[in-house]
Amino acid sequence: MSQRFNGEETVGAIVADFPGASNLFKEMKIDFCCGGNRALSEVVRAQGLNGDDILTRLNESYAEAAARSEARGVDWREAPIPELVDYIVDRHHAYLKKELPLLSEFVTKVLRVHGSEHAELAGLHKRFHQMKIELDQHLIAEEETLFPLLKQFAAEPTPEMREKAAKNLDDLEKDHSVVGDYLKEMREITDGYALPSGACNTYVLAFRKLGELESDLFEHIHLENNILFPRIAHESA
Repeated sequence: MSQRFNGEETVGAIVADFPGASNLFKEMKIDFCCGGNRALSEVVRAQGLNGDDILTRLNESYAEAAARSEARGVDWREAPIPELVDYIVDRHHAYLKKELPLLSEFVTKVLRVHGSEHAELAGLHKRFHQMKIELDQHLIAEEETLFPLLKQFAAEPTPEMREKAAKNLDDLEKDHSVVGDYLKEMREITDGYALPSGACNTYVLAFRKLGELESDLFEHIHLENNILFPRIAHESA
């Protein structure tokens, strides 16, 4: 049986082709959003992972999903750009607007109650709120400036419109890298969101929600860095 992936593909391209790969990459701590432009073989070597095992699991997962006709769902590489933009706003932006304020309250409460016993919570609190400011501003920039331009480009795919839309992409990709760094630091500070013994319900909920936030941001940034933004550079609409 032929193998879908050989390891020379970038991790971002693999997840774009097979979204189910994101589960394996999360398990193996392979960054497929901000680090999505690196070949899987390169990442495997750099992180000292078992490349043969990862490729076997990846291709088996793909084959199983394909057999169930679930490998694709909506192929965002082919869907109309306005449809992809609306999906990002309706799913990922809406999620952030709802969860970031709640998480701010939880992270602050956990620091206030448990900070004297767990010094790492001060660092978590600081980095979370730095990331929140970055994301709040990022969402505004996308919704008020970039995304309207992308929809205009889709309706009027001229070189002039492409250039106008592309001017905003570099800064927003840099924002993604900053957010990715904060996510890594928050995970390192908390030892992978490991809970101390006797953690209260708010502590448990805060860490669970932070893990969910990380997963959603990985998917969100992947859609933009590896699918949406390249489409502006390489296709007519």
